[in-house]
Amino acid sequence: MSLLHLLRGLCTLIIAPLLTLLVSVLSLIDLTVGRRSEIKAQQFPRFWGKILCRIAGVRVRVEGFEHIDPSQTYIFAGNHSGQYDIFSFQGYFPHDFRWIAKKELFRLPVFGQAMHRVGYIPIDRSHGRQAMKSLDEAARRIAAGSSVLIFPEGTRSGDGRLQEFKAGAVLLAIKAGVPIVPLGFNGSYEVLPKGRLLPRPGEVVIRIGRPIVTTEFKTGDKQRLAGALQAAVAELLEPQYLPR
Repeated sequence: MSLLHLLRGLCTLIIAPLLTLLVSVLSLIDLTVGRRSEIKAQQFPRFWGKILCRIAGVRVRVEGFEHIDPSQTYIFAGNHSGQYDIFSFQGYFPHDFRWIAKKELFRLPVFGQAMHRVGYIPIDRSHGRQAMKSLDEAARRIAAGSSVLIFPEGTRSGDGRLQEFKAGAVLLAIKAGVPIVPLGFNGSYEVLPKGRLLPRPGEVVIRIGRPIVTTEFKTGDKQRLAGALQAAVAELLEPQYLPR
């Protein structure tokens, strides 16, 4: 890593928590004092994502806009090969969406309050009745018009290659009854893979696939949908990210 790249990486590491706090505070002020809508408040998370990409020297390109309708509600689902999947999508994806996050994050001071106010959706990742109840509530909010992004692999890939999709992740799409859009994240593994601290400059290309209609699937079909979705995502990836 060159000295310039090292300095960029260190700046990103230092600025990221401060920027997260600033964006959280601005979002709260905008929604409580300015009393603006959730949609308008999304300008702050978008700013957060773009700045974290630019500081690190990460270029972002999105392909396949023609496959989605700006007025339609979707569940976007993609591979998760690096941390910059999140930053690039937040900063540069044009469709209005919300994040699904584990409920514990909503208890954090300032950050958790901001997540709640901008419309992010909590999910209980434990097992049992409470987890199913939170899944049903998330599905209800999505069906009511909140597009979201999910990573069906469940965690970042250790080697950048596409991992098996968990059937439980697509259950949300079946319950919500909205189309699920496959996404291919290319390049984020090279920027910041799992286990590395400092990002490197590079390019992230987000490819949008054709929506998959979920209304024909029942709860018992979740394995079939997970397989179809994984195959659709694989078609959007460069060869080096495909399973061996």
